Amino acid sequence: MDLHEHQAKRLLAAYGLPVPIGEVATSVDRAGQAARRLGCSEFVVKAQVLAGDRKAGGGIRFASTPAEVEDAARKLLGSRLVTRQTGARGADVSAVHVEERITVARNLYVAITLDKLSGTIVMLASAKGGDDIEERAADGDTIIARLPLRIEGTRIVGNFEAFAARIAGEERLAAGLATVLGNLAAAFLGCDATLIEINPLAVTDRGRLCALDAKVTIDDNALFRRADLADLKTHNVDVAADASEREAQSFQINYMKLEGEIGCVVNGAGLALATHDLVVDAGGRPANFMDIRTTASSLDIAKGLGLLLQNRSVRSLLVNVHGGGMQRCDTIAEGIGIAMRRAGRSLPIVIRMAGNNARFAETVLRNNGVVYTSVDDMAEAARIAVEAARQEAA
Repeated sequence: MDLHEHQAKRLLAAYGLPVPIGEVATSVDRAGQAARRLGCSEFVVKAQVLAGDRKAGGGIRFASTPAEVEDAARKLLGSRLVTRQTGARGADVSAVHVEERITVARNLYVAITLDKLSGTIVMLASAKGGDDIEERAADGDTIIARLPLRIEGTRIVGNFEAFAARIAGEERLAAGLATVLGNLAAAFLGCDATLIEINPLAVTDRGRLCALDAKVTIDDNALFRRADLADLKTHNVDVAADASEREAQSFQINYMKLEGEIGCVVNGAGLALATHDLVVDAGGRPANFMDIRTTASSLDIAKGLGLLLQNRSVRSLLVNVHGGGMQRCDTIAEGIGIAMRRAGRSLPIVIRMAGNNARFAETVLRNNGVVYTSVDDMAEAARIAVEAARQEAA
């Protein structure tokens, strides 16, 4: 679960991390009232969407008076913000964060996350934070240092002092940065996060540290023990997501609409991403991300697939599933059969099934009147689905 910036900052502040004073507002009047309460000499008004690169997209505006704050909020609220991360459809802005504008001397970058390759927690930091850090790091213009961490009892431990000295570059800043890094680690463990990123971590003109922006991702699997955070989940569905994406969650399906023409029906997030790669390699574009959860019934699958079939951009369906102990292939096949009968659409369907009840699943498909092409090789299945979509579009 991703947190909005204002939520992330409130959480980090509770762990002693320095953030600008600010308030969230959902209307122009409330934005003005927030500015008056804050009483700052300069303000920043930020669109609250679950996407980065907001400044380049016009989602961050500056103001000197409450009246200017209201004007900025008026332009942002109800608008659709388009950034490199939202894609062409953008994200609807339903709230803004009004906060104090900080005078910045330099920007740092700090983050803590899970290293999936090593299965450990790692801290990342750079002496050059701010916009385009990923691109700069890829080009070699910015060095991102790594600090492996370990858990001892109820704490994450590491040599934060030495790491801070390496990043800070000046002795007077290193001590404060070490404290920030320690508090960042405490927040990561304390709120069951999988990622906390502060970019930029500003060094102010007075030599103080301040988190100007923050990204926090909470482990969904830990929400059962975090009632304070679980309540946010229903409110934190990305406003860029269309209704079908939100509805799919109730059907035990992780679903995201994309820009392509190949509808993908997959169980397992890793297999779904691999399927996307195969579609792209074959010259096509996935129309969606789909991860059928192990708890989904055939009716859930039918409803989820029905959402995909409502997308008129879909020209063919690629079904790539692996039946396991919890989710059998025939359950997915039954869901496909129900969905195709309900949809009343005729599309080329390419199916690659393996694992539990894979062959029986094909019998289920035939009994449901589903016309399909069966392929054993994933890459070949993707190639056939892409070619079928081209023929449909011709």
